[in-house]
Amino acid sequence: MKIHEYQGKQLLKKYGVPVPVGIPATSVEDALAAIPKVQQDGGTDIVVVKAQIHAGGRGKGGGVKVAKTRADAEEAVKKIFGMQLITPQTGPEGKKVQRLLIEQGLAIDHEYYLGMLLDRATGKNVVMASREGGMDIEEVAEKHPEKIFRLTIDPATGWQDWQSRSLAKSLGLSGKPAQELGVFLRALTRCYDDMDCSMLEINPLVTTKDGRVLALDAKINFDDNAMFRHKELEEWRDPNEEDASELEAKKWDLSYIALEGNIGCMVNGAGLAMSTMDIIKYYGGAPANFLDVGGGATAEKVTAAFKIITSDPEVKAIFVNIFGGIMKCDTIAQGVITAVKEVGLKVPLVVRLEGTNVELGKKMLADSGLDIVAAADMADGAQKAVAAAKGSK
Repeated sequence: MKIHEYQGKQLLKKYGVPVPVGIPATSVEDALAAIPKVQQDGGTDIVVVKAQIHAGGRGKGGGVKVAKTRADAEEAVKKIFGMQLITPQTGPEGKKVQRLLIEQGLAIDHEYYLGMLLDRATGKNVVMASREGGMDIEEVAEKHPEKIFRLTIDPATGWQDWQSRSLAKSLGLSGKPAQELGVFLRALTRCYDDMDCSMLEINPLVTTKDGRVLALDAKINFDDNAMFRHKELEEWRDPNEEDASELEAKKWDLSYIALEGNIGCMVNGAGLAMSTMDIIKYYGGAPANFLDVGGGATAEKVTAAFKIITSDPEVKAIFVNIFGGIMKCDTIAQGVITAVKEVGLKVPLVVRLEGTNVELGKKMLADSGLDIVAAADMADGAQKAVAAAKGSK
């Protein structure tokens, strides 16, 4: 689950992480009203108008403007709100800006990068930092890996003060900024652990002319598997920033991720789903989605999954690949039949069934009168799905 920058800063502030004065707005009127209040509370005429979308690189796309006067800020609000913001992370279609953050301008001394995430190689969380803040950290990591400093967090002890001192030294900080960074990191790591974050990125982390350390940006992702512990975060979801098909999948407890191919996939089990995508690529095709219906799916859930797949206009063929263990093949067959009768079958459908009640499932599909292509095995099904997709162009 992702949240907006202003929501991330509200959460960080709750944990004692210093952030600039800022007011979010969901309309031009609210944004205009927020400008003088931020100027007053922030003690400066300079404000920053920031587009709020779930993507990085907003500044490069014109979604972040520094305004030195109220008139400049009002002009920026009217220009940014409602624009179709295109960044390196949105794709060419961009995202419509429907929320803004009006924020206090700061006398910045230096910009740094700071991030936390799970290092899957060690199975431990890692804090990464660099003096090259405000830039594409991926580019820095590729071209200048020596400029990124990493410190692993021992789960038995948590973040330690000596690590803060070590990181401050690596970043060239001393005196008051180094002390402030220690307090900052203590609060940040506690927030990461308490809230079951999967990623927490501050880019840039800034030091100011008067020696303060603040989070000038906040990008936070949460582990969906831990949402049952954080019900309060559900109200922070922005459906306008999420894929409609993925939202529908959540309602049915389906694991679904939209991709850019043209072969829709319905599979049971995450491992088999990934293998299915791999074999489709191997035979020259491109999967349109990852979709795991799970081991205990009902016919209703299978029907919902089928509808989600067919709602993608790019899908030219569908490959249903089921190995029935807990999930019985006849249940899948019934779901497919029901779905096809409800939504119609506008593209070729290839089905491979194996496992529990496989003969019954195959018989149900054969007797349905529907135009379904049966596959002998996984490789056969993938080849037939790729050929069908190419033939329906």
